[in-house]
Amino acid sequence: MMEVKLNEDDFIVSKTDLKGIITYGNQIFINISGYSEKELLGAPHNILRHSDMPSVVFKLLWQRIQNKDTISAYVKNLRKDGQFYWVYASATASLDEEGNIIGYYSVRRKPQDEAVKVVEQLYKKLLEIEKKDGVESSEKYLFDILDEKGIGYDEFIISIQK
Repeated sequence: MMEVKLNEDDFIVSKTDLKGIITYGNQIFINISGYSEKELLGAPHNILRHSDMPSVVFKLLWQRIQNKDTISAYVKNLRKDGQFYWVYASATASLDEEGNIIGYYSVRRKPQDEAVKVVEQLYKKLLEIEKKDGVESSEKYLFDILDEKGIGYDEFIISIQK
């Protein structure tokens, strides 16, 4: 399938409830997904999940946002028509006045081509490990690599987006 690329100035914005059900998507999100607004609103956000994405990336994402932390990641999304698109995503929790999590939101933009090349290889390896030995093993592999480089996850993600 063919890749659809974001424009340099495109910003995708979406919001979900506590269970990951889409409650808002801007027009760029609707257009790039290939779904109508009616199809997206009320649908689980993982409707866009591409089979090339390792589960460990989403495990990290959910751990962070449920802790009220922001996380960035490279994500390959699946369009309704079977094509795909890459994004550099930042996700965080939406909080009420008392600091309670009431949902989540994500802003996504076009990733650097070189960054996509790096994560494609990494994700391929993580998927192989997950299929053979499970998500915990792929998580260990990821953090072992980062430890060898002497950097944390966030530093790694930012460093390849230059």
